[in-house]
Amino acid sequence: MPERTIADFKALLTAQPTDEDLAAAQADPRKGVQQAYKQYLKRAEKQAALVARFNQHMHLERAFWSRGGQYVAGVDEVGRGPLAGPVVTAAVVLDNSFDLLEVNDSKQVTAKKRLALMPKILEEAVAVSIGVADAQTIDQLNIYEATRVAMKQAVEGLSVKPTLLLVDAMQIPVPIEQTRLIKGDAKSASISAASIVAKVVRDHLMEMYDQVYPGYDFADNMGYGTAKHLAGLKELGVTPIHRHSFSPVRDAE
Repeated sequence: MPERTIADFKALLTAQPTDEDLAAAQADPRKGVQQAYKQYLKRAEKQAALVARFNQHMHLERAFWSRGGQYVAGVDEVGRGPLAGPVVTAAVVLDNSFDLLEVNDSKQVTAKKRLALMPKILEEAVAVSIGVADAQTIDQLNIYEATRVAMKQAVEGLSVKPTLLLVDAMQIPVPIEQTRLIKGDAKSASISAASIVAKVVRDHLMEMYDQVYPGYDFADNMGYGTAKHLAGLKELGVTPIHRHSFSPVRDAE
């Protein structure tokens, strides 16, 4: 059998090498083979870390299923802090076939990766639902209560009825058992998926609002009180999507 070329090893190590392939690559003294082997080890280490994190994030869901439960929903919100735009919530129900290792807290995932994951979450999830509380609702109720209302809307919009909710540090006004988690989007795959869905939906809304209300830089700041946003408030005044109950907006009126 002819000696494997460096290109042969590179092709093997980017596919699914056997234990024999790995041993041969490790023993080969050629620099190109050693570089390919080191790159393989880095990829394998990264993949193993993803799998370990994913299994940790699925722990609560798997424990629920092991007790005979069927539908558990992760619920999260995006947009409590901005000066403009709605608070958006999502409820996501997964099952044991869910295998998107890269799903994580939306704040830990790049915008490009969130956009790539969104359709995959929608495809793999058992059910997904959105809730929205606009600026007027936030002003009427306060941001905490408006978020609870939007979360209730998301849960009640699900096409299946969950018997357990995993919620990121909130209590939702629905008669369903709830497990409240601090930083839940980093502890539960269902909440992580919900955080990504809510973030993508809200970002898309703010990008559209940027075209309706130019001059506030909404497409970039998503309604948060950046220097450009505050300059827009000072120059152009308050828009219908601004939260009047938030002090920088009140000050601009």
